[in-house]
Amino acid sequence: MWNDRVIAASDDTIVVEGNHYFPKESVETSFLRESRSKSLCLWKGVCSYYTVEVDGARNEDAAFYYARPSLLARRIKGRIAFWKGVRIEK
Repeated sequence: MWNDRVIAASDDTIVVEGNHYFPKESVETSFLRESRSKSLCLWKGVCSYYTVEVDGARNEDAAFYYARPSLLARRIKGRIAFWKGVRIEK
C-alpha cells in the first residue's frame, strides 16, 4: 500500500533481508515508472529501481528489482520489492 492504493498483492512473496519480493505479475505496474537509479549489492548484483506514482504523487525509487541477480539470489529473479514508506500488510 502507498498513498491509499494497493500496489501489489500476493501470498507468494519471498522475504530477503526483511524485504518482500512480489512476483511481477502480482504488481500493478501502471503505478511504476522506470528510474535511472542503480545500486550494487555485493551478493545480489545490480539493483534497478522504479518510482511509484499514484494519483500524481511520486515516491522516487520506492520499488526495486534485480533483473539479473547473482546465483545466490536467483530466487528473486522476476520479482519486485518495495521500501521508502510503501506499507506491506499481511
